[in-house]
Amino acid sequence: MREFFTGPVIKTELLVVWLEKHGIAAVQEFTDPEAPDDGDLDREAKVLLPEADYDRAWRLFYADRQDEL
Repeated sequence: MREFFTGPVIKTELLVVWLEKHGIAAVQEFTDPEAPDDGDLDREAKVLLPEADYDRAWRLFYADRQDEL
């Protein structure tokens, strides 16, 4: 697994769902697994992807989209 994105849980949860809709099996993990899970949506988490899907996910999420201009 390769780290793809780190940010608040509210964003990582959305990203995981979005990637899954594109057929990419993403996993969310908290950056500090020892911290209590108190439902804080600002708690930092990371999104991990299989190495084989990383390049495709990067193109989908980060590449400039010319059709949106």
